[in-house]
Amino acid sequence: MTYRIGCGAGFSGDRIDAGLPVVEAIAAAGEGGAIIFETIGERTLALGHLARRQDPALGYEPLLADYVRPILKICVERNIVIVGNFGCANPQAAAAVIAGLGRDLGLPSLRIATIEGDDVRDRMNFATEDLWEGDSGLAPPSGEIVSANAYLGAGAIAQAIAAGAQVVVTGRVADPALALGPLIAHFGWTWDDLDRIAAGTLIGHLLECGSQVTGGYFADPGFKDVPQPEAIGFPIAEVEADGSFVITKPPGSGGLVDLRTVKEQLLYEIHDPAAYLTPDVTLDIAEVEIDEVGTDRVRVRGARGHAAPERLKATVGFLGDWFGEGEISYAGPNALARARLAADVIGKRLDMRGLDLRRRIDLIGVSSAFDDDRGSLRATPGLDVSGSFEDLRVRLAVAGPDRPAVEGALQEVLALYCCGPAGGGGHRSRVTQRIETRSYLVPREVVEVAYRLQ
Repeated sequence: MTYRIGCGAGFSGDRIDAGLPVVEAIAAAGEGGAIIFETIGERTLALGHLARRQDPALGYEPLLADYVRPILKICVERNIVIVGNFGCANPQAAAAVIAGLGRDLGLPSLRIATIEGDDVRDRMNFATEDLWEGDSGLAPPSGEIVSANAYLGAGAIAQAIAAGAQVVVTGRVADPALALGPLIAHFGWTWDDLDRIAAGTLIGHLLECGSQVTGGYFADPGFKDVPQPEAIGFPIAEVEADGSFVITKPPGSGGLVDLRTVKEQLLYEIHDPAAYLTPDVTLDIAEVEIDEVGTDRVRVRGARGHAAPERLKATVGFLGDWFGEGEISYAGPNALARARLAADVIGKRLDMRGLDLRRRIDLIGVSSAFDDDRGSLRATPGLDVSGSFEDLRVRLAVAGPDRPAVEGALQEVLALYCCGPAGGGGHRSRVTQRIETRSYLVPREVVEVAYRLQ
């Protein structure tokens, strides 16, 4: 029997109305299924820990209620499991929010599971754990450690669903695990059936970024046109017991599913097609075959699985330096010359005040995307800036360990109102403390994974 699993969000801040059409399409098939929400990034998780530090009732996905409220009742009534890492740094608090939504919707007996074990800050030995090879060339951060979370696999998710969970709330799990867990629970795949575990992981990989596989982050007018991007449909995988599947989207929705969209997401973040490492399996997509089998329908098959890696990846968040940016606009005749003068004044004022900060100054629309990172409005080969620019934004970005120095630099942008070229306006600025992350490889025995059903 075909099992349908869809995605309702691909990152924290994704569209809040995308989940309902997915759920309605799954419900129309009348066979149950699942919907996943992927809302964690490395810095998102660290920011969640900081929010929980300030208020023990926070630390979960801020849009949690907006994502879940529209779909909760229909999912329970139509046997569609909700799985989301929207627990972020506080899965228990997220579960409490969902339980409250359930009571409001007349679902007082809602069965919610939380997955525990990803928080390994008190279990890691930072002096002996190896840095992940991708971060090995980076200097160790000097700031306070605010988070340390291992990427968990799908095992506890599958166990919770098999035990009757209608909603599963996780913190940091590998993104594909959100989909693999429901598939294992439904089909009863065993962990030694590596090809099916790989197929489920590939399904999760294609779904995890939401609309990226249905035309999101894809459109290039005249080259790659996407119908109705304002109403883009989020993806649904129609999965068979042998691990083959079709990627599609809700009928009548915008966007598209074709060979191009699936190929782009298939290769997304894959540095070795024969060895994509996840906690559950090493995924090999080197022999994957994809075929268009109808409008907005692409069949995928041929994933192969190899043994899972011996160690788990864990991402550690550190408090970083202070980052500031200030902007001001110049418009009308001779705007480019006035904007260049403003940038020159800012640079000289920072030097005069002895503000020793990392800096770059951009003219948005001229140099912000194509200049080098030294940020001094150097000419870029092949970039013609001789034309007419009638609306430009001057942007100063600075970073350093001392917040007052950063604030002082931004004050020089504000001072351009009266001390700078003619016609400046629309000033804004902000200062934030940045998060730095490093990824480590930790022994599996460091992680104790379990689910709690309430």
